[in-house]
Order: sequence, then structure tokens, then C-alpha cells
Amino acid sequence: MFFLSSERCFCCTKTPARFCIPLVAKEISEMMESEKRHSGGRPKKVIKRESATGVRFTKAEYFVVKQKALGTGMRVTSYIREMALNGNIIARTSEEERHFIRQLIGISNNLNQLAKKAHQEGLLTAMMHFEKYRNIIDELLEQLKQ
Repeated sequence: MFFLSSERCFCCTKTPARFCIPLVAKEISEMMESEKRHSGGRPKKVIKRESATGVRFTKAEYFVVKQKALGTGMRVTSYIREMALNGNIIARTSEEERHFIRQLIGISNNLNQLAKKAHQEGLLTAMMHFEKYRNIIDELLEQLKQ
């Protein structure tokens, strides 16, 4: 609450209270304390990892660990933590499976182009191309089953 202009400051009688620096600073600090402050930023983690430990590797050892982590699709620190706690990690996809997935993605792009061509040129030309791609997909699915 601000003072009326008729009130005078206690430290200097000639200055109106609303211009007195110590009183204004006190009022501002009281207003700030009364308001609830929101702390912005990232929310606090429920489980916080507080302990840190260092592991030293030779260049060859680090290269091996890094390659194993890349093979599982994890970062090196996550890989080391998981291996220390559980002792085994199941890879998400193998290199061969990733190769098959890339081929399937390419074929799906080709099928989209076939649909566009079918609308533009007619169904007969699109059907010939479609049969070819269907056979390739069948072969890939057979290889994935093995």
C-alpha cells in the first residue's frame, strides 16, 4: 500500500513518504514476498540420478563399447548403465533387419508412385508394375520369416 502524498518520511521530514527510497524498497519487497513466485524451466525429475562414477577405457576398449552401444541403438552411457545393472541388452534391430526395412520403405515409395501413375495413365500400365513390386515384397517377407 502506498502512502498518501500528505504523509512525510520519518528519515527526512521534507521528503514525501511515497518518494522515500527506504520505504518504497520495503513496500516493493513486501509485495514480492506476498506474490506466489512460479519457478519456470524444466520440471524436476521424479527419479534423480545423484551418484556419478567414472570409468576409464583404453582407446580400443572404448571403441568396442561404442560399437556395441551403436549396435543396440543406445548411447554409450545408457549402454554401460544397462550392462552394469542387468548384464544383457537385446538389440532393437539387427543390421540385416534394418536393410530389409530400408528396402520396404523404398518399395512403399514406388507403390505411391504407381498409384499416381494409375490415376494419370490408366490401370493397365500400373497393374504390370504393381505385379513386379508385389513379387519383390513377397520375397522380402519370406526372408524376414527365416
